[in-house]
Amino acid sequence: MSKKATTGSEVDTEPEVKDLDEKGATYKKSGVDIVEEGEVIEEIWKLLPKTFKLNPKAKFLPAMSHYGGIVDIGIPDKYLVVTVDGVGSKVLIAEMLEKFDTVGIDCIAMNVNDLICVGAEPLVFVDYFAIEQPDTIMANQIARGLVEGAIQSKIAVVGGETATLPDIIRGHNGKGFDLAGTAIGLVEKKKLILGDKIKLGDIIYGIESNGLHSNGYSLARSVLLEKHTVNDVVDGLHLGEELIKPTLIYVQEVLEMINKAEIHGLANITGGSFLKLARLMRQAKTTIGVKLDSLPEPLPLFKLIQKMGNVSVKEMYKTFNMGIGFCVIAPELEETTLKEICKKHGKKLFRIGSIIDEKKIILELPSETIEYPTDKY
Repeated sequence: MSKKATTGSEVDTEPEVKDLDEKGATYKKSGVDIVEEGEVIEEIWKLLPKTFKLNPKAKFLPAMSHYGGIVDIGIPDKYLVVTVDGVGSKVLIAEMLEKFDTVGIDCIAMNVNDLICVGAEPLVFVDYFAIEQPDTIMANQIARGLVEGAIQSKIAVVGGETATLPDIIRGHNGKGFDLAGTAIGLVEKKKLILGDKIKLGDIIYGIESNGLHSNGYSLARSVLLEKHTVNDVVDGLHLGEELIKPTLIYVQEVLEMINKAEIHGLANITGGSFLKLARLMRQAKTTIGVKLDSLPEPLPLFKLIQKMGNVSVKEMYKTFNMGIGFCVIAPELEETTLKEICKKHGKKLFRIGSIIDEKKIILELPSETIEYPTDKY
């Protein structure tokens, strides 16, 4: 079937996707293997410790596989925290739509949402903007998005780097680009959150997402855009509008939670979805696991991807956030406070599960129960 090019055309969906076997679409088939990606990261980490003591003025806290690098730079009561991340293949959607004013928000979001996972307050940000060819309109729109993301997270964009790389960057109609950045924040030493205080019986709360955020796009594109374009409307969803929605920023509500409630763990639900909770399990002082038995119904976009790609439930919950963009682990008595804070900031908070005494990530869904081994991710 040829792709439709008519803006806003209504198209019927079919459950099968070309070149997929009977098991359906997967993240790995679309080009991303998170297990192999983890192995690559391990290889890098084998060498990085050689650098940790090169500068005596900066003492690194080796919270391996956690969110952000935590450094003691001699400030009596604070640690410096550094993160780096990019927008990923979501930039291809922006190129297809020729709409670039939201990806800057994504870039800020992917960094500051990681910073707050250890309790840090975002302070400054720098970006790296690589382009196929100079385009002032594109640059202006991307800058507008960066400013909007900065306003939402109260972080200063203090500089960056722009590189024209026609031999490396290739995009749609000469609009190719990549966008990444680095954020720096500070956390009070007494408020550092790593997950080491998580205990049996703690409750896992989830803050809503508004869609894919900036993860799983290789799989989403391989399914949704195999037979359709970003201009199509499928099952009542305008694909372009759904795919370009900027990542929600959770800075203000999470920082307020840290100041007003007892928080034991924080997790940004990005690539790898709920497997990200394994990062906190590694920091805990006792053997613990995660049981998610009250997840909200997936957003329509996720249902569409699953239907069109014949994607298994297990693969969906291993790849996408499924409607939960951020997790907060806290004692049950903090529930009212957490809900009030989220309501104040215009977001929904769900009670989605609890901490258990088995080293597992268990998802109890209406259709099936799924277990993910924690040692592979």
